[in-house]
Amino acid sequence: MAADTPGHDWLDMDAGPVVRPYTVTGGRVRPATGFDLVAFVVAAPLDRVDAAQLQPEHRAIIEVAQRPVAVAELSARVDLALGVVRVLLGDLLGAGLVVSYEPQPAAALPNYDILQAVVNGLRAL
Repeated sequence: MAADTPGHDWLDMDAGPVVRPYTVTGGRVRPATGFDLVAFVVAAPLDRVDAAQLQPEHRAIIEVAQRPVAVAELSARVDLALGVVRVLLGDLLGAGLVVSYEPQPAAALPNYDILQAVVNGLRAL
């Protein structure tokens, strides 16, 4: 809306309705479960989801996460702050509508000596 047009402060014709992140999350700032930035999430198939029971932001996350997507990329694709996406993912995880795949910790990866032995063995072939 133009500055001289009477209206609401929460509506901007260029940006659309302005909704504060705490409104989307119901005032929550921390998810029930932590999500790593590079963790992958996959949503339940759309035909198993009752979309009428979900907020529009939850539906958007489920639509984007039909294929594995990293939490950081998901945040960018649904155009929501990362903290908001983490809280909403916690809701969806609790409802059984998404599955999260966390990256392996560095301690679980093979050490350098094992990898070097594999490389040496391959070179010997």
